[in-house]
Amino acid sequence: MSPRPLRGPGRTVGIWAGAFRLGDRALVAHAAAALEEMGYAALWYPGGLRRTFDTATVLLEATSRVVVATGIANIWANPPSESATEFARLDAAHPGRFLLGLGVSHGPMVERSGLGKYEKPLARMNGYLDELDASATPVPPEDRIIGAHGPRMLALCAERSLGTHPYLVTPEHTAEIRAAVGGHARVMPEQGVILDTDPASARATAREALAIYLGLPNYVNNWLRLGFTPDDIAGGGSDRLIDALVAWGTPEQIADRVRAHHDAGADHVCLQVLGAPGTLPLDAASTLAGALLE
Repeated sequence: MSPRPLRGPGRTVGIWAGAFRLGDRALVAHAAAALEEMGYAALWYPGGLRRTFDTATVLLEATSRVVVATGIANIWANPPSESATEFARLDAAHPGRFLLGLGVSHGPMVERSGLGKYEKPLARMNGYLDELDASATPVPPEDRIIGAHGPRMLALCAERSLGTHPYLVTPEHTAEIRAAVGGHARVMPEQGVILDTDPASARATAREALAIYLGLPNYVNNWLRLGFTPDDIAGGGSDRLIDALVAWGTPEQIADRVRAHHDAGADHVCLQVLGAPGTLPLDAASTLAGALLE
């Protein structure tokens, strides 16, 4: 068994991109190899509602060192038996390089997609982990990570997984998450980034990317817990909220935000380049690599 990167100590940076899942397979494979060569430690992609694990196969076969992670696989859309079987297949072919990211998604999305009634998400996640443990091919706790923000789900992350992959969080929230999960669990937040130094255009890009999330209770409740107000969330988001959630500016300014997450207790930060949906973020990742990667 080869070393399991991201499971040990260290501060690393990865790339999170929806285009990994939705893009042309040949282009995705080329991008994965290029990002690995730049020095990024992990490639993350959203799980979606079907064929979640096909993307992992493409990314893993195109690379030799990076971790590939789902960020996240929706537990309403992916039966635990399938997740366990697919994990075993991927780990056998690429030992130690696939990280199964799991999450409870959001009520409006789950019910609109016909996946069932969204209720008792904590109990649902706990039961899902029970089934992974009981599978003929169990997924070890150190090979799964949970998307979480609130205190009860964070406690579950610390107890039954490698740690947590929070999405749309500030460095201040990263510090709270670190305190909640303790020193042994891994904290791996996503950070949206925009290489644009003009405040008006950068914030416009950020608002377009965040529009769907401003109506999802899980995120809104989290931001309210952090001290933002309903006025910050209304009208497309206040400048204060937008600037707290999205890092924009020069590569050095974005590197400062990544450093702030690391200083707050993050083990790994995965960057999502905003502004060109469906586009593989090679140019931006290359520009940022000089400021971010040693």
